[in-house]
Parts: sequence; C-alpha cells; structure tokens
Amino acid sequence: MDESQVTVSSKTAIVVIGRNEGRRLNGSLHSARVTGLPTVYVDSGSTDGSLRRAHQLSLPIVSLDACRPFSAARARNEGLDEALQRWPELDYVIFLDGDCELNPGFARAASAALEQSPEVAIVVGHLAEKHPEKSPYNLLCSYEWQSSAGRITNFGELGGIMAVNIAAVRSVGCFNTDLIAGEDSELGVRLALAGYYVEKIDFPMAVHDADVLRFAQWWKRSVRAGHSIAHRYALHGQSDLRDCRRELGSTLFWGLVVPLLTLGLTVVIGPVWLLLLGSYLYLSYRVGAHYRRMGLSRGDSTIAAAYMVLSKFANLVGVLRFALNSRSGTFTLIEYKRPS
Repeated sequence: MDESQVTVSSKTAIVVIGRNEGRRLNGSLHSARVTGLPTVYVDSGSTDGSLRRAHQLSLPIVSLDACRPFSAARARNEGLDEALQRWPELDYVIFLDGDCELNPGFARAASAALEQSPEVAIVVGHLAEKHPEKSPYNLLCSYEWQSSAGRITNFGELGGIMAVNIAAVRSVGCFNTDLIAGEDSELGVRLALAGYYVEKIDFPMAVHDADVLRFAQWWKRSVRAGHSIAHRYALHGQSDLRDCRRELGSTLFWGLVVPLLTLGLTVVIGPVWLLLLGSYLYLSYRVGAHYRRMGLSRGDSTIAAAYMVLSKFANLVGVLRFALNSRSGTFTLIEYKRPS
C-alpha cells in the first residue's frame, strides 16, 4: 500500500517498544511510519544498535534508565507518557512490540471501533506469525494467536499489540510494572473489573516474528508463561473474574500432582508408570482434539499436543519461580529471544 493512502484520526499515536530486536525493529518502525501517525520508540537497554535505527528515522526516543528494572509494562507506560507530553490532544494509542509489523489499515479500523464504543477500552485484531515454517516453536506461536473476533473474556488471549482508549487505561493505572510477563492480560482483567470491555475486530492487526528456533528458547518462553499465570492469579484469582484459576490448577495438576501421585503409588504398591503414561496420553488426546477442531491436520495437532503436555512442566517451573521471587521481592526478566 502507498504510504499516502493511509490516513487515520490525528487523535491516535503509536508507541513501539523494543529490546535487542535488531533487524526485526526495522520492519516494526517502518510499519508504524507508513500509518503517518506520530510515533515514539521506547528502548529497554538494547546493545544491538536499536537506538541507532530509531535515530535514523528521526523518531522521538525514550531510553529507559537502567537503574530501574526493565519490563514491557514500564516501557509502554513511559512511552505513553512521552506521547501525551508531545501530543496532549491524543485520545488513543497503539502499542506495538518491536518484533511485530503493524498492518497499515489497522490503526484506522481500531480507532473507528474505539470511537464508536466508549465502553470498549482495548481493540485488537488478528495476529499472524511471520515464519511459522522455520521451526515447530514458531508454528506453535501461530496456533496461539488464533482466536475468533468478538468480545474477549479470556484475557490470556490479549497480547501486547493493542489499540487503547487512553482515558480508560489511565483510569485503572495503566500497565502494572510489577509484572515481568502477562502485563497485557492483567491490564485487561483490571479494565474488565472496572466495567470496560476488550474487543477483537475481524481485521488483520500485525505480523509477529517469534524467531523461536531452539528448544531452549521455547522452554524459557513456557517458563515465562507459568510465571505470568501465577502472578496474575496472585493478583486477581480471588476476584469475580477468577483470573488464571483454571490455568494454575491445570499446571499444578499435570505438572506436579500427577507425577507425585504416581511416585507415591509406586512406593506403596510397586511401579505404576503406565498410570503416568496413560494420564499424559489422555491429556495429549484432549489437546489434539482441540487443535483438530481448529482445523489443524492430524500430524500438526499431534505435535502441538505433545508440546502442550511438555509445557506443563515448564509452566510449573515458572510458577515456582514466581513463588521464590515473591518471597525475595525481586523480579527479573525471563528472556528467550536472541538478539537479531
């Protein structure tokens, strides 16, 4: 699409956040420029030349102070503050991660949706994975992004790429900087508790470049997800929305209870490893059936189900890590991306 063809409300800006995204950041920043909207780039201590790339595009830059812990939540909050200082007339902002390229028409579609429905605080669209063919882990990410348009009630479906009503988001305190992961989903929960809605429109939003090519990266990403589940449950598990109760229960049951039960029975009555194997085969069958209903082939659904079962153990590591972090009061980023 020609850059001159993209027009949208002047009340909307874009905040791009990044940390060592390298070449991925080039595509992200260019996709923001194509919209013609005012754009701010927020950098979280990159060492790969990301700041130079943003300077070359003459973008306003916020370089986060390394004396405080980096997080996506902090980057988005400080980016929003910078945008409002520069353009106080703003009503909406689009948050874009540095590994994503924004669809040129999404800004207009999202702004229109927000203008039409003041009770809607966040609008998202369809997210696609850029290179699902590069690894099974990228392919798993592409499955993760798939969900139907409509009102979002499972806030685990809400990622960091979003268009927001600034007044609504500020009314609940913006992103929670205590979270090192899942801050986007947690914001959705607080907005819902305050009476707002999150809407997914039937429109392509962005292309995501996961670049997860090794098992170790996937494992760390799954550990990070477990940390997010535990933190969100600690904050809102007892609320009316019961956030992450199901996810935490599933993690503890499959990652901890089933292995311990099998071990206990082995001590009492002898080896019962078939019980353990049968339990995980049952879980794999259920997950595979879910993926087949999504339209995946039998082979792809089997692979996805196997990784989903394995992820329960990585999630458990994340839950335990959150418990330790909570006791120490120190939360550090769980990074799985390679500098590009």
